[in-house]
Amino acid sequence: MPDYDVLIVGGGPVGAALARGLRDGRSVALLEARPEDALPLDPRPIALSHGSRLILDRLGVWEALKPATPIARIHISQRGGFGQVELDHEEAGLPALGYVVDYSRLSAHLSELLPGACDYFKGASVLTIGSEADAARVDYQVGTTLAQATARLVAVADGGALRGVAQARTRDYQQVAVTAEVTSSRPHRNVAYERFTPDGPLALLPSGERLALVWSTKPARAQQLCIMAEREFLHDLQQAFGQRLGTFEAASSRASFPLTLKVAGSLPVSRAIVLGNAAQTLHPVAGQGFNLGLRDAWELSTAINAAASEEIGAASMLAAFAARRRVDRGGGIWFTDILVRLFSNDIGPLRVARGMGLALLGAVPPVKDFVVRRMTFGARG
Repeated sequence: MPDYDVLIVGGGPVGAALARGLRDGRSVALLEARPEDALPLDPRPIALSHGSRLILDRLGVWEALKPATPIARIHISQRGGFGQVELDHEEAGLPALGYVVDYSRLSAHLSELLPGACDYFKGASVLTIGSEADAARVDYQVGTTLAQATARLVAVADGGALRGVAQARTRDYQQVAVTAEVTSSRPHRNVAYERFTPDGPLALLPSGERLALVWSTKPARAQQLCIMAEREFLHDLQQAFGQRLGTFEAASSRASFPLTLKVAGSLPVSRAIVLGNAAQTLHPVAGQGFNLGLRDAWELSTAINAAASEEIGAASMLAAFAARRRVDRGGGIWFTDILVRLFSNDIGPLRVARGMGLALLGAVPPVKDFVVRRMTFGARG
């Protein structure tokens, strides 16, 4: 008899959301590599779609995240070329196109719910993932103590636990994202900006009274942006973005992280599955990565809750889940990858084609509505 119905590897927001979504009556454990006293310090802003807000509301965590900053409109443009489009929440029939929250705060609030939702082991480093006759087995270490647990299903939401276990398809975008908070002389009015530049996309998201910046650029340029004086940084940001928000007046300290597409292959272990960033790590353009991972967790918890105990982790259940998620996952990965590759260059014919595409998107409401629905609710939106 397995120790648990479900064993989750990774206590970040996706793993925590899965644990929270499982109904009472399921025996659940979660292994988190961070030690007991570690805080989830991550400066990145997260743009939650309205669909993700609905999931977090069902999980009972949305109220704790307030005040999240709503995104009323999204303004999309390209530097050095014509064509722009605005997406509006009222046109889409939504209370907001999305919401901006701090990743650390989101992770902390979800982690606070874990002790009551499952057996929660912190500082647990996974050593191996294997199979037994009717269960998956995880060997792990807490401090100097070695331990082992079995489960009908092991759900891996921590990419670090997959080293040496699963192959992954990768694409190095040769870009690094620089993050900071900035202020401008004009209020943002809850408008998010996505501006494509030859070096990579530049996003400014409304965050309280300030703006959360995610500036994707070449590695050497990113290093310069992180170490230059604030005034020089604001000048360069002004040159890249333009005057739509007036003058940029102040910037917080900057952080950076490399940008790579990583898509995990299937695990060579029965009764095991990957989800969230362990399954797919995406470029932040269009803000699809976390929202896709959260849908992974919600769909998996729904499938587990609907299954009889003996069906959890069975090959038939995992095949049905994979089929249900295939279009959404594949579409999100393709959409993000093609945006980066089409827009991160200064090729003349492509610049013209991009401008025409943006103009067409703005001029044909059904096309615009299709894009908004897919960005909000995924491929099944």
